[in-house]
Amino acid sequence: MIRFRPLLQHGPARPEGARLLGGGPLWFTHAERLSRDAQPTVVPADAVDPGALARLTAVRPPVLNLSMNRPRIMGIVNVTPDSFSDGGVHLDPQAAIAGALDMVAAGAEILDIGGESTRPGSATVPAEEEIARILPVIEGIRAASRIAISVDTRKTAVARAALAAGADLINDVSGFSHDATLAPFCAQHGLPVCVMHAQGDPETMQAAPRYDDVLLDVYDHLEARLSALEAQGIPRARILADPGIGFGKTLDHNLALLKDIALFHGLGAPILLGVSRKRFIGTLSDEPKADRRAPGSIAVGLAALAQGVQILRVHDVRETVQAVRLWEAVR
Repeated sequence: MIRFRPLLQHGPARPEGARLLGGGPLWFTHAERLSRDAQPTVVPADAVDPGALARLTAVRPPVLNLSMNRPRIMGIVNVTPDSFSDGGVHLDPQAAIAGALDMVAAGAEILDIGGESTRPGSATVPAEEEIARILPVIEGIRAASRIAISVDTRKTAVARAALAAGADLINDVSGFSHDATLAPFCAQHGLPVCVMHAQGDPETMQAAPRYDDVLLDVYDHLEARLSALEAQGIPRARILADPGIGFGKTLDHNLALLKDIALFHGLGAPILLGVSRKRFIGTLSDEPKADRRAPGSIAVGLAALAQGVQILRVHDVRETVQAVRLWEAVR
């Protein structure tokens, strides 16, 4: 299978024949042609397969009433005792609600509420415990704000309780493969979803991750998952795609995905990226403390925005919002 990565540029002056990416401000005149049995080559946009070109250029519909033609910030609220970066910080519901509303005030446009840590080596949390952690937080946020609320869960029982409490989107790190009833539930209720790639489950995913070609393997997996969700009644217009940085990937795998992340626009869905405070940032910056990795997280996030990524999932909302506003201003 041949894939095409748009070679993206920005600016109001565009050459004849330039194609807009997804209805946003970036454009391309050429793309990198990728396959498993040949060296990459650069081809003009007119030489891109018509079906692939249509996906790259189709305007992305709004998600949660947010247009996808500019960067959006999703704030992370982990209601857990053991998340890798902020475990325990928001375990108390009132602390979680206050922290979430601070993120809203700082400029977050989506909040992602999670009651089960998915850090490497973490074990599954029973649905009842996950619900008990997140429900008062969702209810408290919803009572104070109309902010879009995403719930980071792999379980239908949790999604059902979260929806009743006011949640708007289901973000499943298993790519809707953990619980076979979750995708039909989301389809039945018209919920937008985020589909992430992970190799293995959180407990074992970092044991020995291997790929033939990490970029194409992750892309093909996500394409298969998006097609499966469409077959179950969730249109691609309601799907976000996340390549799953750090989920069953080595340092080199992560860097390969980030370097060429524009490839994933070929899925025809907005890209959500979560790199905030992750281990590879600590490795490259020699910073062992996760809560001191905001500068590295922002640097990677801005590099991804330059490749057209639409949503950044972050812990450090205020700092990221400031950086993105300045990045947009100088462009």
